[in-house]
Amino acid sequence: MSTVRDAMIVAGGRGTRLQPLTHATPKPLLPFCGEPFLAGVIARLAGAGVERVFLVVGSDTAPFEGLRPHAAAVGVEIVLVPEPEPLDTAGGVRAAVDQVSGTFLVLNGDILTDVDYPAVVAAHEAAGAAGTIVLTTVEDTSSFGVCVRDGTRITAFVEKPAPGSLPGQDTINAGTYVLEPALFEGLPEGRLSFERQVFPAALERGRHLEGVVHDGVWADLGTPERYREGHRLALSGAMSWPGVDAVPDRGGGVRVHADATVAADADLVGPLLVLEGARIDGGATVGPDVVVGSGSSVGTGATLSDSVLFDRVTVGADVAVTGLLAGADVTIEGGARLGRGIVIGDAEHIPAGTVLDDDARVPTPRG
Repeated sequence: MSTVRDAMIVAGGRGTRLQPLTHATPKPLLPFCGEPFLAGVIARLAGAGVERVFLVVGSDTAPFEGLRPHAAAVGVEIVLVPEPEPLDTAGGVRAAVDQVSGTFLVLNGDILTDVDYPAVVAAHEAAGAAGTIVLTTVEDTSSFGVCVRDGTRITAFVEKPAPGSLPGQDTINAGTYVLEPALFEGLPEGRLSFERQVFPAALERGRHLEGVVHDGVWADLGTPERYREGHRLALSGAMSWPGVDAVPDRGGGVRVHADATVAADADLVGPLLVLEGARIDGGATVGPDVVVGSGSSVGTGATLSDSVLFDRVTVGADVAVTGLLAGADVTIEGGARLGRGIVIGDAEHIPAGTVLDDDARVPTPRG
């Protein structure tokens, strides 16, 4: 168990690339395997011994109030840290650092990962570091900022080095940190970047920055394809996730809530997750890589794969779709023809006879 009791999650991203799903819901609160993504993150932190989570959010904190019951259920206190103006990756953390008690964790609010938090904290403490950065390896470093290491100690940061120019150095910042409050001493309030200011300044001062390489799951959920890929990872068992683990596996990765209704002649292909109050009608084929949200329904003869339905979505009879993301309260009538990779925002109605081309978004994303 970790000795760290406080964590900060930087969760102020606008989620532009996931529009229209983010028109009404902040990106870190989008459903992930049946519950807000951050609810799952908080549950994982609770399992690592964290008791208090600071959420660094945008100017509107109200949507994040809904996380309090999820956090309370796992014994975690939520502290909301608003950013009236965007403060870059570290400004909000800097604003709240005086409230933490000792060593603390920092996470990016849109990264799916199975990082072993207690193990990273243990490495941080064993090294006596001022800060520890979880790293991931990449084959081509030319699109990233590389963390140059001597052993496990980080000695430099090199932005987008040319291929082959840093032999043996292939690790990049994976967006999870263990930090000491003293790391921020002397740094200004306001806009502040971990990558461009906080960590380089630490090296200039001779502070010890440790690098811990993580070779497990690390996925940015910031686009529709990546969001679906994150679900595929969780549903397949590539990593453990609270919302998936809460529903027993019937075999082959088929998970159906006890209060869902599935017709005897429906074909369920794992991995998939069917949540409370959902209904799958006769002759439907659902899966693989599907989440059917609470209260959602899949009509007679419909086929659904590689798709995520939020709560109370209706997919009509004989609709065939792959790669669909459907927001809450969406209705797709039987007879609609949908291409691949479509994203439909909350409460939209797709009438019978509608034809949507591949990668269509309904409604059109805002500028």
